[in-house]
Order: sequence, then C-alpha cells, then structure tokens
Amino acid sequence: MGTLLFYGPDDRHASKVVAAVIHGPDHEDNVLERWVSETMDVRMDPRIGREVTRFFDKHKVRRVASTPGLAGCPHEEGIDYPDGEACPRCPFWADRDRWKVAAKPAPRPGHIRD
Repeated sequence: MGTLLFYGPDDRHASKVVAAVIHGPDHEDNVLERWVSETMDVRMDPRIGREVTRFFDKHKVRRVASTPGLAGCPHEEGIDYPDGEACPRCPFWADRDRWKVAAKPAPRPGHIRD
C-alpha cells in the first residue's frame, strides 16, 4: 500500500509531497521519498507527478491512501526546528490541529477558499 501526503506553509500551497510504500506493520523495508518545490505548488508540477507515479510503479503499489487537504508544515520537527516547538517559518500551523485541516479538501492552487 502507498501513502501520499502534501505539506505546505499554510493550507493553500503545497511545497512538499511525501510518498511512502508500507509493506506492513512488521516490515522493516518500508520506503519513503520526498519532493520539494520552492517555486510552484507540487500538486501542479508535472515532473513531480511523473516521479511520484514512477515511485509507486517501481514498488508495485496498487492502492494509495491520502488526505483531501494538506497535512501540515513541510519542515520536520527535530530536524528543521526543535522538538515540541512550532515551526518558526510556518506560523499558520502553530495553533492548528494539522489532521483536522488535512481532513478538509484544500483549495485548488490559485483559488481563494470561501
């Protein structure tokens, strides 16, 4: 099974996508790949789309789970900023439950949410 999650500085712009292949809870050979774009929304980047498709094809993934919205900040806690703190580069996420935001469809890139 595959998973596909999008991340961004807010709930409108996806600057990072993470694809993973999950072989099962007891498997050590799960695989994860990340793509980042500083210039365009990763959901609209055809090169990234092709690479994600190739990634899943290479690992023979037949089903992919995702969320309708963005799953939080693209920066990694404990790597890009200290554990337990809010990301200083993404204040939008500081006081939000990222999984509640992820459960709602994100506005299409370039559109304003009503």
